[in-house]
Amino acid sequence: MANENYYAFKKISLVLICTLYIGAGINHFWHPESYIFLIPPFLPERELINIISGVAEIIAGILMIIPATRKLSAYMIIALLIAFIPAHIYWIQKKGCVSDYLCTPEWLAWIRLFPFQFLLMWWVWKTYQWNKK
Repeated sequence: MANENYYAFKKISLVLICTLYIGAGINHFWHPESYIFLIPPFLPERELINIISGVAEIIAGILMIIPATRKLSAYMIIALLIAFIPAHIYWIQKKGCVSDYLCTPEWLAWIRLFPFQFLLMWWVWKTYQWNKK
């Protein structure tokens, strides 16, 4: 019984990761303002960065579905999470309000970076390890 629950847990984790990153990638196109305002203004072509990161998230989420590309996907997602750290730092610098559209309590901006961003990296890697074939 315990093995069955552990197996189900690992598969649920895999489905959640795939859904999260495919959904987040799609959201870059559905609600681009949510992401564009988070991209620090010192970076050029914020709209293009949003498109590229959305496509990368969708691809990484799809690659996580396929056993042969799961490791590549885990590396891609972790690289994306690292690449998104400047956006989280910018959000903190703006005290949680990067625009009228995206304004949260400052503590939430901090939690999104510490520990959430790093917990996501750990979760992605563990999900890959749990579901290696």
